[in-house]
Amino acid sequence: MRLVILGGPGAGKGTQAQQLCSNLSIPLLALGDILREAIASETDLGKLAMPYVETGELVPDATMIQFIRRRLLLWDVFNGWVLEGYPRTAFQGEELDFLLSDLAQQLDWAIWLKVPTEVLLSRSIERDRSDDSPEILQRRLDLYHEQTLPIVDYYEHRKKLLIINGDQSPEQVQQDILKVVNSH
Repeated sequence: MRLVILGGPGAGKGTQAQQLCSNLSIPLLALGDILREAIASETDLGKLAMPYVETGELVPDATMIQFIRRRLLLWDVFNGWVLEGYPRTAFQGEELDFLLSDLAQQLDWAIWLKVPTEVLLSRSIERDRSDDSPEILQRRLDLYHEQTLPIVDYYEHRKKLLIINGDQSPEQVQQDILKVVNSH
């Protein structure tokens, strides 16, 4: 099973993706972790991404797809994966489709954790992460509305979208995801 998890900052993408990987026995490709690791180890791609990550901006698409390509070439993704933190725009969704086609893979589902904006904001404030200053949080929410929401339409048009109510307990969200994924 090959899945992407979509949702705003604070929607619970990381939590749900980890549980999903555990339940389906497939690896988690968390783009934030991949980026942080590349930046910390000062790889060429990491150096390209660093200025964007530090200011809360989205890393350029050409750089992001290189991170994904590199990760999808590793042996552990053969039986499937959950991608979290990418794609974030309709263009990236299209790029991912091209890349998967190139690698003879296909996305099964895009899971959208639908959470009201005010809930996203309060959840994000509760998380204690160094990059979650109010200005960066607001910038992330703005980017989410400008660039990420159109990706929902992209996957809906391709009949690949599963909408999950993300404004409930993490356990209930996970049950809902598994129920929908297993029924398709």
